[in-house]
Amino acid sequence: MKEIIQSLEDLVKIHEELLKSSEEKTEIVKEGSVEKLQALLVKERKLVRKAEQAEKDRQAHVESWYSKQQLATEEASVTNILEQLDNEQEKNALEQVTIALTKVITSLKAQENLNLALINQSMQFVQVSLDLLSPTLKNMNYGNQSDIETPGRSVFDSKA
Repeated sequence: MKEIIQSLEDLVKIHEELLKSSEEKTEIVKEGSVEKLQALLVKERKLVRKAEQAEKDRQAHVESWYSKQQLATEEASVTNILEQLDNEQEKNALEQVTIALTKVITSLKAQENLNLALINQSMQFVQVSLDLLSPTLKNMNYGNQSDIETPGRSVFDSKA
């Protein structure tokens, strides 16, 4: 049980680092610094790989615990483990670390949704700016359209 609790605590720490990184990302997006954002994304990728490894370790510990208890691993969940535990201290520790992990993941998801909204807003601003910088054919013709004569032949036609 100690291995499961330890692996969950590791996941909490990694997700807290990801949350801090996500908050930094918010500030960098507000600044508009592409170089800082790229560096932060490299750091985040490393943290995500670390989280994936920690999750694999947690799954292995849970499967090991289930096999020691001679239970089917298909029904492996924290709720089922809590129901099986007799030791109140282990039960409380598992419950607390699970709640902490849930809270940090929820906060991370909310922060990433904010970042997504900010990035989308930035992209819309860039698109509007580009649209303003590249005028359409209508904007290039000054005056009323009826005043403009349209010759029957192309500009490149010439008399031989």
